[in-house]
Amino acid sequence: MDLKEKAKTLLYDFKGEEYALGIGILNEVGEYAKKYGEKVLLISNDTYRETAVTEVKKSLKKNNLKIAGNRIFPGANPNAPREDVYRLAGYLHTFEADSIIVIGGGSTIDAVKAANIVASLGHYSPHIDEYFGTGIVTEALQHSKEHLIPTIAIQTAASSGAHLTKYSNVTDLVSGQKKLIVDNAIIPHKSVFDYAVTETMPLKVTIDGAFDGIAHCLEVFYGIDAENYDLEKEIASTAIELIVKNTPKVINDLHDTEAREALGLATDLGAYSIMVGGTNGGHLTSFSLVDVSSHGRACGIMNIYYTVFFAPAIEEQLKVLGDIFKKNGYIDVDINNLNGRKLGEAVAEGMIKFAKEVNFPTTLSELDGFTDQHIERALKAAKDPQLDMKLKNMPIPLDASLVDEYMGPILEAAKTGDLSLIKNMED
Repeated sequence: MDLKEKAKTLLYDFKGEEYALGIGILNEVGEYAKKYGEKVLLISNDTYRETAVTEVKKSLKKNNLKIAGNRIFPGANPNAPREDVYRLAGYLHTFEADSIIVIGGGSTIDAVKAANIVASLGHYSPHIDEYFGTGIVTEALQHSKEHLIPTIAIQTAASSGAHLTKYSNVTDLVSGQKKLIVDNAIIPHKSVFDYAVTETMPLKVTIDGAFDGIAHCLEVFYGIDAENYDLEKEIASTAIELIVKNTPKVINDLHDTEAREALGLATDLGAYSIMVGGTNGGHLTSFSLVDVSSHGRACGIMNIYYTVFFAPAIEEQLKVLGDIFKKNGYIDVDINNLNGRKLGEAVAEGMIKFAKEVNFPTTLSELDGFTDQHIERALKAAKDPQLDMKLKNMPIPLDASLVDEYMGPILEAAKTGDLSLIKNMED
């Protein structure tokens, strides 16, 4: 079985009939929506999604469905600002649709998930801050006897996998900090991804999305428990190899549909990963870089350096990843003769070599607007109890008292590219 077929089998095992994926499938959206009622609130934004919106509107018309407000409502800005969440919640309150169709990337889908919470649970609490954390939405739904509006999420970018997951990231633009809702109740009722639509995405968005997919798989694989190790190994190795093999192909030809499909499958597997286990260091730090970097870009940079820090605890995982980078020409040394930190450094160097080949930054200093204040912000955020799950998910767990001692050097290394600055727990 080749990598793509393996990915499709894994995704079917994950979502079954709840997920429609492939090429040319947007004409089926109306069929999915009509079972919820005849009135649909349609949310999308920017010209990159024009093709998808046109196909969805045709499908809705064919199935005699009405578009609430007779217009398409704009989605969210990058990183799902809380202002956009409240604006979208206003649309849901005003137009009282039977279902929501959201067309977009991770930010718009995340914002709609959060807006659905605010609109549906306003009597419980109208403040999105009340729902940050794990399982709080489910608890509120049980307490209030309310329900969320059925949502069909149509993904347009191979990146976050937001259309498949229980996560919603929301950003406070004033503080420059992102926070997270984690709850099975917010998983979209139906998910759709026509991989051909990603051909309209700019190259930078595509590359950032690829590294977002790697981050989901890599971080979960690093911190996975023994019970789920074999499953996550299969998910992560399949996805990461698809990305490593196909990202250079997309750079050479933005309309390489086969390579685009491969990246879509890989980043969908990233979504599967974060439903099997949790992300950790790279994601935690990325939440403090929202004003200077996309999510995928921040995670892609940071995971190079967390790899060295975690190395003594993840030798099995590093051998798997190292093999992928080695057979694709990014590692020259024999990783089988390495262990601990030396193994981590070899894999990190392979990650750096791959990143440079696809013109992806490998240090925080390369991000426009980055300053030492971002390091201070990241260290402060890591001590926030609402983000404590990321510290606990690390293969080498930290608590707030250890953040400055160990995470500080990781961030300094990420700033300069000097791996020697990283301090391992055994040092």
